[in-house]
Amino acid sequence: MRIKNEKFENRRKKLAIAIRKPSEIEEIKKAGKIVGKTLKLLRENAKPGVTPLELDKMAEDFIRSQNARPAFKGLYDFPNAVCISKNGVVIHGIPDNEPLKEGDVVGFDVGAELNGWYGDAAITVGIGNIKEEHQKMIDVAKGALYHAIENIKPGMRYKQISKLIEDYITSHGYVPLRGYSGHGIGRKPHEEPQILNYVEGKPNQGEKVKNGHVFCLEPMLCHKNGEPVLGEDGWSVYCEDLDVGVHYEHQIAVVENRAIILTEEN
Repeated sequence: MRIKNEKFENRRKKLAIAIRKPSEIEEIKKAGKIVGKTLKLLRENAKPGVTPLELDKMAEDFIRSQNARPAFKGLYDFPNAVCISKNGVVIHGIPDNEPLKEGDVVGFDVGAELNGWYGDAAITVGIGNIKEEHQKMIDVAKGALYHAIENIKPGMRYKQISKLIEDYITSHGYVPLRGYSGHGIGRKPHEEPQILNYVEGKPNQGEKVKNGHVFCLEPMLCHKNGEPVLGEDGWSVYCEDLDVGVHYEHQIAVVENRAIILTEEN
C-alpha cells in the first residue's frame, strides 16, 4: 500500500530518512518474510471461483497465525487485511464477494506488523489463462521493479531510482500511474522517502540512498493514460483510460552497499 503525494508533502519538513542498524533490519526482515509467505499463499489460491473476500480472510488468518497483525486493516480506515485490485483497478481495491473468473487480472497488496516493525509488498497475477497483452504488462511491472533493485547503490539519488523505473516502463510502451509512490518503511507503514515511479524535477537532485535505508519500490502501470481516477468507494484507483492496470512491490534494505529484498515469496 502507498499513500498519495500530498500526504507525504505535509510531513516532509518534519521527518528525515531513518538509518536502521543491522539488528533493526533483521527485525524488519521478519515482518517482510511474513508478507512474502502471505503473497505466495494468495498466488497459489487465486483461482476461478474463489472470492476476494475468501482470499482476504485466508491472508488475515495466516498473518495472525504468525503472531503478526495485518497492517492495512484499519490503516487510514481501510476495511480489510489485503488490498485486492481486479482488472481496471490498479491499487487499493476492496475485497468483495464476486468470484474470480478465468482471464481476470488481480493485484494483491499485503502489509504485516510484527513487534512494531512493518513489512509491505504486492504482486499482480492472472487468473487461469489471461490475454497475452495483460501478461506482458505484468511482466513489465515486475521487470521494472527488479531492474531498479539491481541498480541501487549508496550515493545515488532516489530520483535516479524513479528514473530507472520510469524509463523501463515507458520503453515497453506503458506509462506509470501518477500521484502515487513507493515509500520508506520501518516503525511506521509509511515513512520518508517518497519514491515516485516517474521523475519530477532533475534526477540528480534530492535525497541520497545510504546503507541502512529501508523502503518500498512499487511500479504501478497504466496503458496510455496514467492519470488516477478514484472510485466511488473512496479507495479503488483506476487509470484514466480505464484499461487494466498492474502493480508490483518489494520492500528493500540497503546493506553493505547493495539492495536486498526483504519480501520474496518463500
